[in-house]
Amino acid sequence: MVSYGLCPTIKNILLLDSEGKRVAVKYYSDDWPTNNAKLAFEKFVFTKTVKTNARTEAEVTLLENNIIIYKFVQDLHFFVTGGDDENELILASVLQGFFDAVTLLLRNNVDKREALENLDLILLCVDEIVDGGIILETNGPVIAEKVTSHNLDADAPLSEQTLTQAWATAREHLTRTLLQ
Repeated sequence: MVSYGLCPTIKNILLLDSEGKRVAVKYYSDDWPTNNAKLAFEKFVFTKTVKTNARTEAEVTLLENNIIIYKFVQDLHFFVTGGDDENELILASVLQGFFDAVTLLLRNNVDKREALENLDLILLCVDEIVDGGIILETNGPVIAEKVTSHNLDADAPLSEQTLTQAWATAREHLTRTLLQ
């Protein structure tokens, strides 16, 4: 990973289910060069944190020279990883922004099923928060607004819409047809 001096960086953002399986992950560091190394890290982090009570507020831990901030909601586990020299408060603000944006995008129904059905929104959310390890935004409502602004083009051809957008467009057209 390229060092940006005083600019705080993120090594990864992980969203795992209650069994430690991937829902959405994004790595910005070469610390885990292979997919197997990434999966091993995710399993390691999950097993080290699963017994903690990170449901009411975020927790902080130091594992393998990485600061990990994490929070559990329903059957989803949110993690943000930074180097051991990063500021925990900055990492916590990234986690909180990610969590707040996902909560808004999923309309307060934060669970694995809803997350998988809206995976495109969650991945866009991660892209709005961090780019190449550099933190872009930590304000949840601003992140959610940016993500939804990407999704509002209902007049785009169906071939250019995401699956979620296509379903919403089809539902809207069916509703209009039935109400006529």
